[in-house]
Amino acid sequence: MQTIFKRYEIKYLLDRAQQARLMERMAPYMVPDEYGETVIRNIYFDTDNYRLIRRSMERPAYKEKLRIRSYRKVGPDGMVFVELKKKYQSVVYKRRLSLPEQTAMDWMCGRISMPLHTQMAEEIEYFRTYYAVLHPTIFLSYRRAAFYDVRADGFRMTFDEDIRARQSELTLQAEPGGVLLMPEDRVLLEVKCNGGMPLWLTHFLTEERIYKTSFSKYGKAYETHIYPDIKGV
Repeated sequence: MQTIFKRYEIKYLLDRAQQARLMERMAPYMVPDEYGETVIRNIYFDTDNYRLIRRSMERPAYKEKLRIRSYRKVGPDGMVFVELKKKYQSVVYKRRLSLPEQTAMDWMCGRISMPLHTQMAEEIEYFRTYYAVLHPTIFLSYRRAAFYDVRADGFRMTFDEDIRARQSELTLQAEPGGVLLMPEDRVLLEVKCNGGMPLWLTHFLTEERIYKTSFSKYGKAYETHIYPDIKGV
C-alpha cells in the first residue's frame, strides 16, 4: 500500500481539563477514525552524528525525517509503514509505504536492496542513499486517540499522551516504554488539515487561550535523552 499526504499539522499542549472540555465541544463534529485508540510505535533513522534531527531543531524552512511506524506490536511478517516526512514552510508532505517489519528494517539499514520498484519507493531509496549511512537511533511510543470530521474533507485531530523514548530494543516487535518526554498531566493535540480550521475549534482555542507549539517528539528525545549522553562523552 502506498499513501501520499499533503497537509498542515498544528500542535497544541493541553492540560487534562482542557482536553475534557475539548472532547465535549468536538462531540457533534468529530468521530473516531479507523485506528481509534492505539499505541503507536516509531523507530527514527538518522546519521551517526544525528544530522537530520539537529537540522530539524534549527527550524529551517525545509526539513525531513525518516521513520518506521506501527499501530500495534508486530511480528517479523507484520505490516508496518515506512514514512518519509518532509516539511516546507509549514506544509507537511508525507510518503508512506506498507511493508513487512523485517523487510522494512532490512531495507532501511541497507541490508537488502529496494524491495519495491515504484516512484514512492525510489524517493525513499534516494533519501536513504543520499545520507549514505542511516541507522535506527530512537524508539518512540505513545498512546493516541484519533478523530476525523465526517463533514470536512481531510480534517483530523489526534491526542497523544504517555510519550516515551528509548535507545534500546529498536524494533517494532517490542513493547512500548522508555523515558517520559512530557508531563503525565499534559496531552499533545495535533490538528491536521488541508486548509483552515473549523470555526468551532478556532473559538475553543481562543476561549481557552491555547496557543500553538513547536513540540517535536524526536526533537524532545534528542534534547533530553540523546544530546546529554553525547555531550558527556
